[in-house]
Order: sequence, then structure tokens, then C-alpha cells
Amino acid sequence: MAETTETTIHSPKRRGRSARREVRTSAELRFLPELDRGIPYLDLMTDEQVARIHRATLELLSDKGIEFRDNESIEIWRKAGADLDGHRVHIGSDLLSHLLASAPETYTMAARNPERSVTLGGRKQLFTPAYGAPNVMDLEGNRRSPGLADFHDFVKLAHMSPAMQLSGGVLCEPLDIPVPKRHLHMVYSLIRHSDKPFMGMVTARDRAEDTLAMARILFGEDFVAQNTVMTSIANCNSPLVWDQTMLDAVKTYSASNQAILFTPFVLSGASTPASTLGSLVQINAEALAGIAFSQAVRPGAPAVYGQWIGAVSMKSGAPMAGTPEICHLNLMVGQMARHYKLPWRCSGGCTSAKTLDAQAGYEAARNLYGAVLAGANFILSTTGYMEGALSQSFTKFVVDAEQVEMFYRFAAGVDFGELDSALGAMREVEPGGHYLGTQHTLENFERAFMIPELMHHDSFEQWEADGALDTHARAANKVRQLLSDYEAPKLDEAIDEALRDFIARRERELPDFVT
Repeated sequence: MAETTETTIHSPKRRGRSARREVRTSAELRFLPELDRGIPYLDLMTDEQVARIHRATLELLSDKGIEFRDNESIEIWRKAGADLDGHRVHIGSDLLSHLLASAPETYTMAARNPERSVTLGGRKQLFTPAYGAPNVMDLEGNRRSPGLADFHDFVKLAHMSPAMQLSGGVLCEPLDIPVPKRHLHMVYSLIRHSDKPFMGMVTARDRAEDTLAMARILFGEDFVAQNTVMTSIANCNSPLVWDQTMLDAVKTYSASNQAILFTPFVLSGASTPASTLGSLVQINAEALAGIAFSQAVRPGAPAVYGQWIGAVSMKSGAPMAGTPEICHLNLMVGQMARHYKLPWRCSGGCTSAKTLDAQAGYEAARNLYGAVLAGANFILSTTGYMEGALSQSFTKFVVDAEQVEMFYRFAAGVDFGELDSALGAMREVEPGGHYLGTQHTLENFERAFMIPELMHHDSFEQWEADGALDTHARAANKVRQLLSDYEAPKLDEAIDEALRDFIARRERELPDFVT
């Protein structure tokens, strides 16, 4: 799919090299649709090794079983034909195969702007911001509690980032809003400040129901009944527990044909064996059990095989990001998902770093390379992720967003259609000459190579003349520029009023404190 362009962004007039860079890189609000992968998958396992992991998974689900700690869910499993022992569900291979067969290999997620709708699965890949941070790192590098204004700003940045196909979900926790009412304001912000698809709230059944109600106001009841308009996340409590909170969200969304990312939240060595392959078997069992349950709720409901993987430091017990084993797991999970013909997700630009430093860059890059090479269809947490998901960084957000554009171009592959014109230029230039003035260069220099804005490639002297700014300072300026230039996408006034009325009514009904 080709890149699309819409609103022109007007910035104050500047002169010189920086002005030319600004025109080249920031002149238009661009949107990159879901990536149509143009490079091969990197598979670590042979077919026999895939089959062995599959057999071990079947034995685990059938013999040991997995707990679904919710009476209503147990009744759904009973009707599906599972072998039950209290809340322990033993899923035989025939039942598992039968349920997984109805899960779609691909699905389309409709956006309120139809040009922003995306398809998930197959060779398609999409990128989304980080999720769930209880802290933010502001433009001065301070770690602090977030408010709703921070949430709005992150939605705006996601809207303006070309390679973000979703505006996100819980971009940060706005702690200035009471917990029982917080979801209303987050969903409204995702709807109001971006016209990209968004993620639903999952921390209580009524919050999932409210999200659906707001989606029906936005799209219309009939449209939501017939289309998937959001993808939400459900985390398994590893090892081998699906709890009532997550299951309530699954039942709510799957029954309404809305997609769920079934995501074991894995700390290898703590919640799984201290083994890459042992972790893989457990992840496989937990994710497949969740997907199978969604199909027992509603056959054909979109379901995404997923995982969040962190390794545990055996020195401190702290989670680590960007380790080789995480890349190994992503590559193998991708193979398992393709074995079952399921779309799948993982996390991308993750880091344990506390500031935008070399650790943050190295870990995020290693994680993203593993996710991209593995062929993940839904790559969550590609922008802003810091401190093992405990912080969302404004400056890392825009640095990551630019890096994701580069990963997008890398994974799109090489267009061999350009070869003939390049060979023609080679025939023009004599040995010892140069290509700078050729017609081919003049026609292609702007698109031949991606030129990142936030990575400084000029001379040391030019860097000094530009203010000797480090990456954090350049990124902070970029955030300010984007938020200054932001223009809200048009939203029908009647729909906006209906959403606000719904929020006001629900706020009157809901308590200020969790009971």
C-alpha cells in the first residue's frame, strides 16, 4: 500500500539547512497504512521442532489443564465439552482444534476515517504505541505522574506519527481522573484526537461495555454489529491462569465480534521455566486456551495470538528487555502462530532504561528487529516505552516513531522496478565521475534513501552551529513542534455531543472510588 498524505502543516519560516530539513521531513501530515511485508520470515525451528512444541502444548492443556477463575466462563467451557475440575479446564486436542478452526486468519479493523482502516494478519504488519504506563517522562526528563492532558498529548503524537496505524489504548494512566471513570475519558480522547483505530478498555466488565457503547455512538449500532472497530488486550496471569477481570472483557468484546489480543504476560525464569523453549510451550498453551475460549463465546470472533515477554535478571529479579532470548522467543512464537494460521502480536521498542540513553536505543532496536523479522502482525509498544513499561516518554516516543518508519521501509523490501533506471545512470557516468548531477539523482534523491530528522548526520561543526543538541533535546523540540502544529481531525458535532452526554451520564452513575 502506498503512503497517503492529507493536511499540510505550516511552521514558522526558517532559513538555511535546518529549514530545508524541516521542509523535507515535516511538511505534511502523512499516514503509512499497514505494512505489506516484502522480506522473508526468519524461522528458527524446523517443521519437526514446531510439531514437537505443538505436541508438548497439547499434553500440557489436556493433562495439567489451565485455570479459568470465573464461574460464568466455566459454564461456557462446560457447554463446549471441556473436561472440568472446579476451575481447572482440561482441553483435549480435538476440542482445541475444533475451536481454533473458527478463528479468522485475518480481519479488518474499521477506523472512523475509512482511509485509516487496517487489515491484520497474513503478511500485514502494524505498529502501535506503548500501553499502560503509570508514569510519564516529560520534556525536561522528569519522571512524574501523568494527567489527562498528557494522555491527550500522546494521542495527538500517535495521530501525527506516520507509521502508527493505531492511536493506541492506555497510553498512560491519567491519575487525575478517578479510576472508575477514567476509561470514559481515555476512550473519548482516542476518538476525539485521532481518526485512527483504537484499543478498548479491559479492566472491568462495565468499562468494556462503556467502550462498546461509545463505539456504537461513533460508528452506529448496525455498523459495530457487522464490523470490528477495535482490538483490545487480555493478559493471562502466567503460569496458566485466566482471571475473571480479563475473562469479563473477553466475553464482552468477543460476543460483539470485537478483536482481542490474547497475551500471556511472561517473565521468563519467574512465571515460566528458566528456559526459552519451556517458556514457548507455556506461552503457546496460555494463548491458545484464551483464543479457544473466545471461539466458544462466539465462533469467528477475531482473536490474536500474543505474548509479552521479559526475561528476569537472576541478579536482582528485575525484568529485562532487549535480550537475545526475547528475540528467539518472538521468532519461534511467530512460527507457532503461522502453524495455527492465526494473526499474532508481540511488543516492540521495549527497554528497561530510565532515560533516553544508549541502553534505551540498543534494547528497543533489538526488540524491534526481532519482532519485525519474526513477522508479528500487531507490534504493540513501539513508541515511548521506558523502564519496563512503568514510564511513557515523550521524547522517546518521537525518536521511536521515526525509527519505526525506518523499520517499515526495511520490512517492505526492495523494489526491483528501479533497477533499469539505475543501470541507465551507470551508463552515463564515466569512471572516476560522480552521480550528483545526473537526471536519475535529481529525480530520486528525495526518496532513494530515508533521511531521519532526529539522528544528526552533519559535521561536528554544523552540529555545534545548530546548538550542539543531543537526541533528547532534538526530540523535545520535535514534540513541541508536533503539538503546536496539531489539528484535530473533524468529528461530527452531533456525535461529539452524544459522546459527551454519555460520559456525563455515566460519571453521575459511577462512584469516585473502586469498591
